[in-house]
Amino acid sequence: MDAAVAPTPILTVRSLVREFRGFRAVDGVDLDIPEGGVHALVGPNGAGKTTLFNLLTGFLKPTAGSVLLDRHELAGRSPERIARLGVARSFQITSLFAALTPRRHLELALAARTGLGWRFWRSDRALARFADRADELLGQVGLDGHGDVPAGALTYGRKRALEVALALALDPKVLLLDEPTAGMGAEDVDRTVELIRNVRAGRTVVLVEHNMNVVASLADRVTVLQHGKVLAEGPYAEIRHDPRVIAAYLGDSHAES
Repeated sequence: MDAAVAPTPILTVRSLVREFRGFRAVDGVDLDIPEGGVHALVGPNGAGKTTLFNLLTGFLKPTAGSVLLDRHELAGRSPERIARLGVARSFQITSLFAALTPRRHLELALAARTGLGWRFWRSDRALARFADRADELLGQVGLDGHGDVPAGALTYGRKRALEVALALALDPKVLLLDEPTAGMGAEDVDRTVELIRNVRAGRTVVLVEHNMNVVASLADRVTVLQHGKVLAEGPYAEIRHDPRVIAAYLGDSHAES
């Protein structure tokens, strides 16, 4: 694409490094994530995908390098500060409160963004002001009719949908989804793909995903990582034919037309 008309990056990563006792889990990664699209990070186990997510969201501090969100430096900031600047994420492992309903999860998440701080625990009436927005988010992720069920009773796919809703409660510019379809059956995978299509409107989505059918369905651009480095980048239709990618991750069956 001509540089003059290339989409403006909302997230820019330069020379990002993370070392663990001399081992480089992320090794000089450069990324430009365009605003408004879906960008997938793929690669074999141990390629550095989740470590990179942790660096982008402040759960790890980089050994070296820069992460810019709209010219705001994120590297070294706390997860809470990064979330306030506009980056939210889901995790590979669900982390919900089993006894709380989805609606209450969302009311608490919405309240936490306001000046109420932790005072919202004092009164149910303080949470009532967030009920309408909580219901909107439940509808957005396909949890209509499940708002008052204890989260522990939800199916696995619906728990993941609730986690996406909790991230959306932060009203992020960039939504990072770590293995959103991991462990799902085909029906839940299809539902999650549709969910991501719906929530991408008005924001940028970055996802780590092993299911290449999901990547092919959703991603505008794909970055392939290997040994903590960027191996290849481009549209899925291009990278699936790259011999380096085939050898590293995708397998011969994905090289066929």
